[in-house]
Amino acid sequence: MSTLSLQAFQDQVSELLLRHRSLIDVLSKTGQAGASVNRAVSKAITECGCIELHATKQKYVPESDIAQTKGLLETHVEGELCENCREVISSELGRNLFYMSALCNLLDINMEEVVNHESQKCSTLGMFNLS
Repeated sequence: MSTLSLQAFQDQVSELLLRHRSLIDVLSKTGQAGASVNRAVSKAITECGCIELHATKQKYVPESDIAQTKGLLETHVEGELCENCREVISSELGRNLFYMSALCNLLDINMEEVVNHESQKCSTLGMFNLS
């Protein structure tokens, strides 16, 4: 996302957010939006079946280098999202971003600065980024 579009989105959210202007309302809506993303992904697995989850213990070998370790670690996801599930999950992620932007607005935090700071941290720490 470009800097301009992040700021434009944050400004748009500020203009549109009327009903939930209380910080407590936005915090609860942010949590609800996150739960909706989790539910949509779960439904893609349990109801649609377009993706499958095969979670097992990650195979980590302490003696291997970072490149080898990265090749051993798995996402545990098999398959691809169908068009319907992709649309539903994308919609829920959009709602999540909306309320994250609203939270930034209420706390006078610039999303662009948050993204830039996190990107700089990732660049600096590289593979040692523990997030």
